Formats: sequence, structure tokens, C-alpha cells
Amino acid sequence: MVAALAACSVSTQKDSNGEDKKVDVKMPGLDIHVGSDTGAQDAGLSVYPGAKAKQESSDKHRANVQIGGEDFGIKVVAATYLSEDPPQKVIEFYRKDLSKYGKVLECPKGLKENHDKDNEELRCDEKGTEEPGKLDMAVGVPSKQHIVAVKPNGKGTEFSTVYVQVKGKAGETM
Repeated sequence: MVAALAACSVSTQKDSNGEDKKVDVKMPGLDIHVGSDTGAQDAGLSVYPGAKAKQESSDKHRANVQIGGEDFGIKVVAATYLSEDPPQKVIEFYRKDLSKYGKVLECPKGLKENHDKDNEELRCDEKGTEEPGKLDMAVGVPSKQHIVAVKPNGKGTEFSTVYVQVKGKAGETM
């Protein structure tokens, strides 16, 4: 036990306000990274022209979380933005940007979580509620997906870019 604890390391990086920007924990067989040092580009997507990162007091509405070991791992990169443009313009932009990864799934009622190990496809939720200007778009499979969620915000738009990658087999890389 003492040898395992001696092999652990924790490092933090603070932003200009003295708040944690990034925390890295390394242990034998497990690495954890949590940070707010991220944006759409880390999700493999472009930032919508003129959009500003959403931020409220200490909540930056951004996260970069990676947890992994030798035979498993998960990576989630998410960021939320605000634009003065209407939702339809943002939707058109990301419909094109997401298409570089394949066929874009458009879900006006949101995405449905897929926990079926035999079914490797993303699906729309049929039980959710449709709202004008709201749309979730996704490309990929449950183990590797790019998502953009768009919704109206006053006269403009709020949208989030998300990348999720899960590895569960020996030899897979993040």
C-alpha cells in the first residue's frame, strides 16, 4: 500500500484568478486529467464565427475529463458558447462541420443513450420534447462520438460542442 501511494502524483495548474485550471493525478495503472482548458477545437470541431465562450462567475461551462488505465478509458471534452446569430445559422454551420466525420444524425427531441453492446449506432430520443430552434446533432458510434447541441437563447443561440471517446478493449488507444 505504501509503495502504491509513493508512486502516485498529483499536479495542479491554476489560471490567472488562482482557480484550478487543470488537475492531473497519476497512479499505477490509472491516470486522471480534469481541466477547463478546452474548447470546440479539442472536440475536433470549429468554433462558430463570432461565438463567445459561455462563462458565469466561476463556472466556465468547459470541461476536459480523461480517465484511463491500461485496458479502459473515457475522454469527454465539452464547451458551451453563445452567439448573437439565430439557431438556424448555427445549425447549418455545424451540420457542415460535423459531416467531415460521417452522416449527421439530427435529433429534435435529443439523443438517446445507447447501452446495448450489440448495437453500435447513435439514436434519437423519441420521448423528448421538440422546441423551436432546438436540435442535437451527432456523428459516430457510442464509443466515439461528436455532438453539437443547439438551443435558442434570447435573440441569439446557446450551443455546446462535445466529444466522447470510450475505450474498453486491450490495445485500443485514446
